[in-house]
Amino acid sequence: MLRQPTLDLLHELRLSGMARAFEEQAGMPDIAELSFDDRLSLLLERERTERDQRRYQRLKGHARLHLDATVEDINFKAPRGLDHSLVLHLASGQWIRDGQTVLISGATGSGKSYIACALGHQACRVGISTRYYRVSRLLDELSLARGDGSYPKVIQRLARTWLLILDDWGLASLSGQGRHDLLEILDDRYARRGTLLANQVPVEHWHEVVGDPTFGDAILDRLVNNAHRIDLRGASMRRLYDSTKDNRAVPGGS
Repeated sequence: MLRQPTLDLLHELRLSGMARAFEEQAGMPDIAELSFDDRLSLLLERERTERDQRRYQRLKGHARLHLDATVEDINFKAPRGLDHSLVLHLASGQWIRDGQTVLISGATGSGKSYIACALGHQACRVGISTRYYRVSRLLDELSLARGDGSYPKVIQRLARTWLLILDDWGLASLSGQGRHDLLEILDDRYARRGTLLANQVPVEHWHEVVGDPTFGDAILDRLVNNAHRIDLRGASMRRLYDSTKDNRAVPGGS
């Protein structure tokens, strides 16, 4: 059996998962009892698994999620009006492919950012490109990009990203340029890509945040229509976690 030339060819073809599995099979005393089809199936499955893992790590690194959160660790027991079935539905990622929006609202400490990052993490798991921003930092980045001439490139990158997570919406009113930039981003994404917005300002006060009625109508139209809503209420999850952290009883609530 020409084992080394086969290994060299697998590496040349960038089939590193298959190459590792092929070497491991060579050290298994009972491997000869498997049929060729079974051995080939195992090699292919290993290659697919390793490619999926590399893709996931790449997407997770690009996403720059604020919290290392997962859907599995979301606390559904705390009384904050969180719909388990809705979160599981969103975890499939289909809403992102359908170009829909998720709005997560609630007071400080209610778990908005955690749920947003958990859904972002899940999107990376299923192979969906994701990017997390605090709204203020996104607008600062766009302002710098306009100054150095990279603004069109940044806008195009945001438009290509399948899931854009915007956190801390409403902490400060938008400037004139900020309104324009945000509307351009949302217009590129409307009905084409998924957008998740985490905020602590009720929708009825968003016009005050935008600071202009015309822009306010346009931004709300692109965010609110047919959006999935998660409205969190109840006590701060941070306080609840602080009071029980010795027992590690309240995961997923930051």
